[in-house]
Amino acid sequence: MRHVALLRLVPYLERHQKGLLFGLLCLLLTTAFAVASPWVLRFAIDDLSRELTRERLYLYAGALVSIVAIEGLFRYGMRTILIGISREMEYELRRDFFARLLELSPSYYQVQRVGDIMSRGSSDVQAVRAVLGPGIMYTANTLATFVGAIALMLTISPRLTMIALVPLGMVSVLVRVFGRRIHERFTRVQEQLSEMTALVQESLSGIRVVRAYVQEPHEIASFEAANDEFVERNAGLIRMFGSLYPGIQLLIGSGAVLVLWLGGGMVIRGTISLGEFVAFGSYLVMLHWPMIALGWVVNLFERGDASMARILEVLDAKVEIADADPAPVTALPGRVEFRGLRFAYPGTDETVLHDIDLDVPAGATVAIVGPTGAGKSTLVSLIPRLFEAAPETLFLDGTDVRRIPLETLRGAVGFVPQETFLFSETVRENIAFGIQAEPVGATAESTGVPGSKGVSDERVEWAAGIAQLSQDIDGFRNGYETFVGERGITLSGGQKQRAAIARAIATDPRILIFDDSLSAVDTYTEERILNDLRSVMDSRTTFLVSHRVSTVQNADLIVVLQEGRITQRGTHDELVAQRGFYAELHRRQLLEREVQTA
Repeated sequence: MRHVALLRLVPYLERHQKGLLFGLLCLLLTTAFAVASPWVLRFAIDDLSRELTRERLYLYAGALVSIVAIEGLFRYGMRTILIGISREMEYELRRDFFARLLELSPSYYQVQRVGDIMSRGSSDVQAVRAVLGPGIMYTANTLATFVGAIALMLTISPRLTMIALVPLGMVSVLVRVFGRRIHERFTRVQEQLSEMTALVQESLSGIRVVRAYVQEPHEIASFEAANDEFVERNAGLIRMFGSLYPGIQLLIGSGAVLVLWLGGGMVIRGTISLGEFVAFGSYLVMLHWPMIALGWVVNLFERGDASMARILEVLDAKVEIADADPAPVTALPGRVEFRGLRFAYPGTDETVLHDIDLDVPAGATVAIVGPTGAGKSTLVSLIPRLFEAAPETLFLDGTDVRRIPLETLRGAVGFVPQETFLFSETVRENIAFGIQAEPVGATAESTGVPGSKGVSDERVEWAAGIAQLSQDIDGFRNGYETFVGERGITLSGGQKQRAAIARAIATDPRILIFDDSLSAVDTYTEERILNDLRSVMDSRTTFLVSHRVSTVQNADLIVVLQEGRITQRGTHDELVAQRGFYAELHRRQLLEREVQTA
């Protein structure tokens, strides 16, 4: 079935049905007055050829001018309403597209390229908007003009009308054949555009790496190859579309020649009047643009259908993590419990975490250490449901995290990921990013966090001070209003990590997760940050993931994770006294410190 993807636009059309109906009414009135002009011209020629008077000349001239003026008024209304509504639907479609992107889990982005997604949300949405606006308008205008003109042509001469319709029927066949090919070629064009967008996005995001390895010529060559392919695919589409218009005009022109030859003979024989022949010719000319527009509209619909199919691949993507059977939650003190948890990433059969049993009381600080690839980051990512744990294996204050509304759950968690990300905004806006509403169960009195609801300058500066970033900010030319650039490129690695820490604690969460978030700062700064953080961590459940003993040694409980299993647990002194990974890590880092100070 053709244009199946476009059927998904029906809900958007239904939301604007009143406006669309009014716009289509203007379109019908525009068409009615447009087809009325040749009919008035018919009577004017016949009447004036018998008796030419000034009064009749003024009458017909005034009628034609009035008809054209009223037609122009309704045409203005038609275009303003229908094109305006298409822009509103474009806004709604783009909003829904972006909202769906925010709902999709991290696993979706592990297999999708950002540049391809950006292309779908920009050029593909624009192609769909062309269907909702010009596509609908010109389709309705073509049908209304065709029906009105043919009806009046039949009243003049059914035989001449049938002759004129033969080439028009051939036009519809031509459009159908070319439309299928245009659809296929436009799909290939959009795919190549996505490839180019992804290539540019990756090159610019990794510009430092590109320059460090002197790979500018290679990246330029890759882009030129992709660009050449894009031009070639577009050229094929243009050749196909360019062949359609001359074909339509050739068939329409052939019909005009037949009408002129046969219609002229009918006038000579007196079968029809001169005025009727002129009106018939005017209606035939009036059909030329709808037939040409038909080819353009078919192109719009084929492009729009191909683009909508690409958009639907995102809109219909499975949301793996969503609210289901939510439980009423009024407060989250912060007790976290893992019960026999096993986990494998979606789409894989390899189990990453095995039989994790861990009960963390509210307000406790738990450190997780282990070799690279042991599953430490995966474990803490399950708490805010960045990945989904199996049912009845992860509980927050006695409630399965799968039943806690996502907004409530994530609002109660301050997460500092291993890979720091900052937005292209000011330092202040980055730190204040998560301050939209107070997390569940948190109060300024109980936590000692300055500020209340909303974005507070005092609160941002307090968080920056705790993260040992305020002194760096004071040295910036514009202080807290300093723009950090794309992904925080103007800041050092340590400054970015401290900004991320400030952003997490500024939200006043009940649970804090630091996923190796102090790896880019020196041990002296780390000690100062941890000392200042203790006042914040005392009233919160805190998870520390780190490779440094100095970071985790004061934790209430230290858990050693190896190959996805908990192999040791205890305090710093208890684990140092045991043989195992932690004691070896402690010994090695003590030696490293002695070498550095020697």
